[in-house]
Amino acid sequence: MLEQISQELEATRRESQDARETAETANEAAEAAVEAAETASAAGEILDKASIGGYGELHYNNLDADDSGNDLDEIDFHRFVLFFGYQFADNLKFYSELEIEHSITQDTDDGSSPGAVELEQAYSQYDLNENTSFVGGQFLPPLGILNETHEPPTFYGVERNDVENIIIPTTYRVGGAQLIQRFNQGIEAKLSIHEGLATPVDGGSAFSPRSGRQSTGEAIARDFAGSLNLEYRGIPGIEIGGSVQYESDASQDNNDGLEDGILWEVHTDSVRGPFGLRALYARWDFDGDAVEAADDDEQYGWYIEPSFRPPQFQKIGVYGRYQDIEGARDQDEFDQWEVGLNFWVHPDVVLKFDYRDRNHDLSSESGRDFNGFDLGIGYQF
Repeated sequence: MLEQISQELEATRRESQDARETAETANEAAEAAVEAAETASAAGEILDKASIGGYGELHYNNLDADDSGNDLDEIDFHRFVLFFGYQFADNLKFYSELEIEHSITQDTDDGSSPGAVELEQAYSQYDLNENTSFVGGQFLPPLGILNETHEPPTFYGVERNDVENIIIPTTYRVGGAQLIQRFNQGIEAKLSIHEGLATPVDGGSAFSPRSGRQSTGEAIARDFAGSLNLEYRGIPGIEIGGSVQYESDASQDNNDGLEDGILWEVHTDSVRGPFGLRALYARWDFDGDAVEAADDDEQYGWYIEPSFRPPQFQKIGVYGRYQDIEGARDQDEFDQWEVGLNFWVHPDVVLKFDYRDRNHDLSSESGRDFNGFDLGIGYQF
């Protein structure tokens, strides 16, 4: 009798233990499910706050120069750019762009690698209210039309215009801070304080602003620069703007013959019905004995670009462009006209064709005169 009772008690104990283990297993499974749900929710929240994008462009150039040694017949994946952004709060956001140029970059002793990996932007923006924002980090100062907005589907021509390459050294990126103020009348102002140029004063690229870009890579910051941009967009389709940038020492080196400099530009980028017009004038004025002796103290350029998109077929746009440039290098003194068309397969995917004819001002550079055509494909997302 006692043995039977003992067996029953042991069975009851085992059943109780099994029940506890089952309950513990169920509790662990429930906790794991809760943790998985929390992880998924956190991941979903991160994804909801993150944004990705990018753009790229493939070019084919076929140019015949007066000196056949300057002919160009090549295909190049010119740019591949990835964008990443994150929204920390409703009024605090982060933006960044990482770019690969010319498809490949290698560590070579002779510097023959065609490409580069570059951080194009990495900044945070804090919105004080709907009209006022503060920016800090590496950003693109608002100079001209293309420096801030240069995705291939947004402009005509396989190659970017030369004025906003040589005079305004697009893409020009700097490290610093910026204040953005929006007004009710369609006016926006941007005031920026940032690193200055470190323009060389000798060599083949002497006094060329494009060669002075530091791109916030251990940039010399003894002498800062500042820029002010104003844009008017009060009438739909009409954009008129201008900028001024002041360099307190355009070479970052005292007593080298290149001192302060001022860049100013005015532009319009307007569309009325099927007709479009882009036009821009930009000019540098530098001080210093060496830059004046080299006759490079005044550098300027301008272009005009009318365009037309037939109302019956908005996927096609045709354009013409004339530009005239007086840059620092002898090869950067030329005029060029071109015609071409864009075909938007999709609003964010474009096929391009253009024909160009360039003539240099100096007889010593006449061998660089060319005519030829370009083909391209570009996208953004």
